[in-house]
Amino acid sequence: MLRKSIEDQQFDDINHSEKPLEMAEYENCQFNNCQFSGADLSEFFLVDCVFENCDLSNAKLNGTSFKSVRFKNCKLLGLHFDDCNGFLLSFSFENCQLNFSAFYKLKLKNTHFLDCQLKDVDFVEADLTNAVFQRCDLQNAMFENTILQSADLRTAFNFSIDPAKNRVQKAKFSSQNIVGLLDAYDIKIEG
Repeated sequence: MLRKSIEDQQFDDINHSEKPLEMAEYENCQFNNCQFSGADLSEFFLVDCVFENCDLSNAKLNGTSFKSVRFKNCKLLGLHFDDCNGFLLSFSFENCQLNFSAFYKLKLKNTHFLDCQLKDVDFVEADLTNAVFQRCDLQNAMFENTILQSADLRTAFNFSIDPAKNRVQKAKFSSQNIVGLLDAYDIKIEG
């Protein structure tokens, strides 16, 4: 099926929850202050796009393709990124709210999360090799059978990661947040 291609466009202050975005392949497009809350973005192709100050909370992402997509200052609550097309999936997040979202079983190597809220996020069985969690709140985030090899969590906080149930070889932690690796052992650290 041939799909329309939209390139190098800028979309500002549009409520796509009321006026749905046209089904197409979007390349090198910028979305500013747009509302996508609850929108159906299934089967969309988004390549080299930037979403800034947008709300995509609870949007449907069945088969959606994100390739080199950047989210800045966005509200992304309850998104099932695990429903996306996993082929060449790549994105980055800066100052975003991703609470209650799911990345279950996704390959997210080298993904950057900068200054993000990741409360109650599902990272079970995800591959986060070389991922960066810079100043991110990971309260109640779920890590089980997660690959965190060489991931950088030095400035992350509120996480609980059981080294016996996750692959953490060469992952980076700080002396201030190392307690997040000991939660499973129910020990008290004082000092």
